[in-house]
Amino acid sequence: MSESVAQLTDSLLKMLQNETFVLLNTVDAESGGPTSTAISWVYAVNASTLRLAIDHRSRLVRNMKENPLVTLTVFGEGTVHAINGRAVVKIDPLPEVPFEMCCFDVQISAVRNALFYGAQLESAPRYGKTYDQRAAEKLDGQVFAAMQKA
Repeated sequence: MSESVAQLTDSLLKMLQNETFVLLNTVDAESGGPTSTAISWVYAVNASTLRLAIDHRSRLVRNMKENPLVTLTVFGEGTVHAINGRAVVKIDPLPEVPFEMCCFDVQISAVRNALFYGAQLESAPRYGKTYDQRAAEKLDGQVFAAMQKA
């Protein structure tokens, strides 16, 4: 592990301006314990702000509204990054998407290498979408366009 910085590196910023698999860690509103969920609707607005789009059916919306402290775990650049910050509602509901979503901005307070000493990530996780590819591309396009406008 290494010391933290308060913003994204240029290469991490570029990576997070494209569809990227991340783990969003929140405090569960019911149990008070930690929870982790994989998401891909994340967009780096700039080096100090990440924007997330979350389906209102997800527990994550309530979690972040009740306790805004979050960590996003990002796999890339040969390592695992832990990005800590505070989530605030940017716009709710997010317009121009086919179902109700909440858009959050995460103000980054720290970015650190979270991989154990002496290790290097050989590959980032990859995922495939299990529903209609054209529908997935259309929905992703709508969500990312709305997030960028927010």
